[in-house]
Amino acid sequence: MELLERFAQGDQEAFEALFRQFQGQVFRWIVRIVRDPAAAEDLTVETFWRIYRAHARFRPDGSFGAWARRIATNAAIDHLNRRRMEQPLPDNLPQETQADSAVQRETREKIARAFRQLPAKYQSPAMLALVEEEPYSEIAAALGISEGAVKTRVFRAVRLLRKNLELLGVKP
Repeated sequence: MELLERFAQGDQEAFEALFRQFQGQVFRWIVRIVRDPAAAEDLTVETFWRIYRAHARFRPDGSFGAWARRIATNAAIDHLNRRRMEQPLPDNLPQETQADSAVQRETREKIARAFRQLPAKYQSPAMLALVEEEPYSEIAAALGISEGAVKTRVFRAVRLLRKNLELLGVKP
């Protein structure tokens, strides 16, 4: 608790200790949203810069991890909003080792395109819920919205995904 109080008062050593403690967790959270490790590294730095500048708004009796995830989520969503709609997903995403037919590859590319066409406010909750299988409660805390709003956004994202996939010639 003392560390959090010192951080809230602007102590740089406390900030550095929190940075070392939460850096990996924030990076992994951002990667789950943006799906790009290089961008996630930059966004992790940006997140901690935002955290450092907002130290006075932190409540020492709250959870630093949850607060950091919320700031990280906002940075990731800002990144998604800036990113071009047709940016391809990286080829180095984990996948099964079995041989990949041209049809499967084309279908995966169409699904990725359909995800990228979602508005950012639907893309993040859908990615975290459908792909990463994060609990709605964690998504809600990170986005700063209610669980009901997360469920609504995921539901609407699924409807839009179905529509986008149908337009791309994939039967959902």
